[in-house]
Amino acid sequence: MTVAIHTSDEAKVREEICVTGASLYARGYTVGSAGNISARLDDGWLITPTDACLGRLDPAQIAKVDLEGNAVSGGKPSKTLALHRGVYERNHETRGIVHTHSTHLVALTLADIWSEADVLPPITPYYVMKVGHIPLIRYKRPGDPQVAQQIAELADRVRGVLLERLGPVVWERSVSQASYALEELEETARLWLMTNPRPAPLDDNALEELRTVFGARW
Repeated sequence: MTVAIHTSDEAKVREEICVTGASLYARGYTVGSAGNISARLDDGWLITPTDACLGRLDPAQIAKVDLEGNAVSGGKPSKTLALHRGVYERNHETRGIVHTHSTHLVALTLADIWSEADVLPPITPYYVMKVGHIPLIRYKRPGDPQVAQQIAELADRVRGVLLERLGPVVWERSVSQASYALEELEETARLWLMTNPRPAPLDDNALEELRTVFGARW
């Protein structure tokens, strides 16, 4: 069932975007003016302005876009607006999207992903439960419309993707939940890159138990 965010709640969503951005920035998940955050409203979307620093967002300057994609208020919308809109239009449960240039996930695309369909293996139970399958999207310039189309086609099957050389895009039922899944994804990439020899994935029995007990999507 789709539950829209009402306009009366818009101020809270703006604040949630700012708090999430500041938290991610303070802990090094994004640097400079990289990354963007968006949220679904009942009459459109909120999205961080282009070239904004996620650590210093102003609630009043977060861009508001109507259902046709026209800017309504705030700063100039991020150049990734088409990517975000594609996810929302394909996955009606999504209420928040977070994109960062997180260090270990970008490094993973430069070094050694596990596979194109799953950039990381299921090495921890919380990765399986909170993140699930994350496919790789091969490199194209930031804002390329082909990337937006590729992601939209996957939006109702996974919680996120990893853009080669650019970092993760993760969507969930709120901005906060999207950020939590992104953090779990980044932590798993860090564990994978720092272990030598690389750990074995959880076996089929363990995965089946996580599906049965917790409803994990793996």
